[in-house]
Amino acid sequence: MKSQEEEQKAGDVRFGTDGWRGVIAREFTFDNVARVAQATAGFLLSETRKELAIYREWGASYRSAANGVIIGYDTRFLSREFAYHFARVLHDSGIPVIISDASVPTPALSYAVVKRRAAGGIMFTASHNPPIYNGIKYKAEYGGSAPGEVTSAVERLLPDKVTPPRSPEEAIVKADLRGPFLAKVRTLVDPARLTASPVRVVIDSMYGSAQGYVSQLLTEYGVPYVQIRGTRNVLFGGKKPEPIEENLIPLRAVIASTRRGGEPLIGVVTDGDGDRISAMDEQGKFIDAHRTFALILRYLIKERGWRGAVVKSFALTDMAQEICREYSLELIEVPIGFKYACEQILKRDVLIAAEESGSIAIRGHIPERDGVLLSLLLVEIAASAKRPMSQVVAKMLSDLGPHVYHRRDIEVEGRLEVVSRLRQNPPERFAGHRIRAIETLDGLKLRFDKGWLLFRASGTEPILRLYCEMETKKDVHIMLEEAERLARGDLTLW
Repeated sequence: MKSQEEEQKAGDVRFGTDGWRGVIAREFTFDNVARVAQATAGFLLSETRKELAIYREWGASYRSAANGVIIGYDTRFLSREFAYHFARVLHDSGIPVIISDASVPTPALSYAVVKRRAAGGIMFTASHNPPIYNGIKYKAEYGGSAPGEVTSAVERLLPDKVTPPRSPEEAIVKADLRGPFLAKVRTLVDPARLTASPVRVVIDSMYGSAQGYVSQLLTEYGVPYVQIRGTRNVLFGGKKPEPIEENLIPLRAVIASTRRGGEPLIGVVTDGDGDRISAMDEQGKFIDAHRTFALILRYLIKERGWRGAVVKSFALTDMAQEICREYSLELIEVPIGFKYACEQILKRDVLIAAEESGSIAIRGHIPERDGVLLSLLLVEIAASAKRPMSQVVAKMLSDLGPHVYHRRDIEVEGRLEVVSRLRQNPPERFAGHRIRAIETLDGLKLRFDKGWLLFRASGTEPILRLYCEMETKKDVHIMLEEAERLARGDLTLW
């Protein structure tokens, strides 16, 4: 069996947990983009498409190819050019196409699919991946991530080669996706809570395609802000646009330089395509995706009075369980990849769905994560609390108990074999902690009396991800050190 790296080098196109991604000019080429476009056209025009289980089991609406496809693109190198190349192939196939008139965040593209009742959407982005990557996210009729049945069908239809598109770029219809999307976001924000008390916001767009979105709405509501990394930079300042602590040094520096005494302040961060979030408090302390999720969930329950099921990914904090127990909410755990959360949103009454990556969707919106909307909800939380965010987070952890999380990504040979070996022969103890349960929903999770460690091979990058949540930073550090030693062959458990 070929490894993912070997498949990519062979030129194969494979959709992972959230689309197809590849290194620009190696596997992500204009020829391969055209192949995917031709396969997408074939899938949309296929009579068997309506028989897929997503329409029978999920209750999703079926729309014919005549409803057209919406295409969006982010700020990455060549994203616009790739998007038009794809659009021209679809146009040659007789499928109506609308393309964004500017770079857009992924949730804006997803909303356009729903608003315009399109047959699907294509977003050109590699999300949080390094700048050498680009990619394609396929959005189904309902505006959410396409399930494996759809992407597998597209893969099966991939031609060996395609004729270069004949339609000129001028033949593709352009449209404003930003305006309608922001109009929808306004309906989900509570202006009274957003301005309940003075709060200053630092917006970090990480040079991504959500730049200008949060700032426009804060301007409308009269909330003061500072915008950083809000221009196009295809190298993302030398960092991959992922909203994790090590990539947010500029945000911390700006918070330190703009903070005024005891003034309430919050930093909000969106990733490269605007569908993920994280935050910082007024002291420059990172509020990771787990704490962000818990803050938003508790806020929606306690302040907005919302109820419904909670959907969490396998790698998300155990605070989800504790909050659901406290408020008697149904908790549903799914594999990593927002398409699994999307399935649950379509099937049942879901209050919130979230992943450890900062991907969060809430009721009343698209079945997809939205960093723009969630940034505004974080500002609502800060303004409504009428006290510093550091105190808001501290009170939450006092209520729920200590939860410290970190993730480590490592490049290692045979990453799939590491997970397989642990699955076949799990140890009884690890890093001095007794293992009380083994969970294998996605990768392999070692659950201890208090905390857990997860080994999982990435579906989009050639790395092994190590996730850990314990009661202290020290325990997390020791656990991840031992896990990396094991993955690299420097530690033997058997």
